[in-house]
Amino acid sequence: MSFMSEFKEFATKGNVMDLAVGVIIGAAFGKIVGSAVEDLIMPIVGRVIGKVDFSNLYVPLAAIPESVPNTLVELKKAGVPVLAYGNFITILINFIILAFIIFVIIKQMNRLKREAPPAPPAAPPEDVVLLREIRDALKKS
Repeated sequence: MSFMSEFKEFATKGNVMDLAVGVIIGAAFGKIVGSAVEDLIMPIVGRVIGKVDFSNLYVPLAAIPESVPNTLVELKKAGVPVLAYGNFITILINFIILAFIIFVIIKQMNRLKREAPPAPPAAPPEDVVLLREIRDALKKS
């Protein structure tokens, strides 16, 4: 079997195709959750905490020149090293929400996939029944 035919067989198997679809849907879903966290959740959390803009939370690791505005974007443009922990908080919340949603989806799928109760054993074939009868008759004699 040639390399290309082996690859074709591998790529067209059901598991590989399912994985590809899952990755594509997961990437799109990740963007939706990312937008929900950035655009909906974090502004509400920032407002509740006290009008905090998480995207602008940082700790400068060097002296800030007076000519540079005191925002994260401008400090990065000026080359000032900063520890931007606000962005990390946003990404962490994004991950927690995404992990929770995936957990709930998998839990529901497992609930739906519960095994059906085992079927009663099928009746033995006719020849087996006949052989058992012969065996039992020979034991009696």
